[in-house]
Amino acid sequence: MNKYKSSKIYLAGHQGMVGSRLYSILQDEGYDNIIYADINELDLRNQEDTVEFIAQNKPNVVLLIAGKVGGIKANIDYPAEYLYDNLIIAANVIEASRKNNVEKLIYLGSSCVYPRLAKQPMKEEYLLTGPFEPTNEAYAIGKIAGLKLCQYYRVQYGCNFIALMPPNLYGPGDHFNTERSHVISALISKIHTAKVNNDKEIVVWGSGQARREFLYVDDICYGIIYILEHYDGPGHINVGFGKDYSIKELFQIIKEIIGYEGTAIWDKKYPDGMPQKLMDSSKILSLGWKPKTSLEEGLRITYNYFIENCI
Repeated sequence: MNKYKSSKIYLAGHQGMVGSRLYSILQDEGYDNIIYADINELDLRNQEDTVEFIAQNKPNVVLLIAGKVGGIKANIDYPAEYLYDNLIIAANVIEASRKNNVEKLIYLGSSCVYPRLAKQPMKEEYLLTGPFEPTNEAYAIGKIAGLKLCQYYRVQYGCNFIALMPPNLYGPGDHFNTERSHVISALISKIHTAKVNNDKEIVVWGSGQARREFLYVDDICYGIIYILEHYDGPGHINVGFGKDYSIKELFQIIKEIIGYEGTAIWDKKYPDGMPQKLMDSSKILSLGWKPKTSLEEGLRITYNYFIENCI
């Protein structure tokens, strides 16, 4: 079933890690009517311009991948930006899509929306059942706003708007600035630098005990396409790998891939974030989608990308 293969698709956020890869995969899969706009052409934080763009182009489908993302340090340092940008982008694109009768919209959220101490694995119904993790509260609120807009626009207006919640995403196209990057890209950069410099030790934030679930970029892209073609139901839906790792385990795997022989110094004065983030993705698995890329395979591809493009 390829209901939307000939539809005009607006891909919002085509230059990021997920968006750029999604664009390539859509083309490979035969979706050949994809539109996008660079930020210098369209700032999605501007409501009037966003409405005008969608009104002029009249897409049948909107894939809302755009947003402000970063690691734990960036979330701590720039909470106002993370809340405002994600809130306003979601509100503008979702409202513009409603006004212009977009047939289907898919919004990409984050597992950060779940409570800090949510029961594991986290089911969709655990949303808003407890306090947020303080280090990413602003980002989580922004993403929950987009999730709830999809939900309530369906209730009030009958819009076929769906929110997907992935775990930590990684892969080629990620940014490797250790001040703003996520844990995988930060560790790849740090460990590679330590190997080149013959450093015997690396300082890593936190205790290393926190556990995270990771999903390779291609898998989330195929998940988005699968939901586009196979699911129109209410409520948000988790799209995860189904297994988590401690940060210490992750460090060891990346260390072996890079060939670094030193050790980590765990700096416990820095926060771990949520103790564990493992999602229950049984809903999308029951529809027939499943991830294909193991963590080890995805990390090898990502490290090769880093070597070829970021040094």
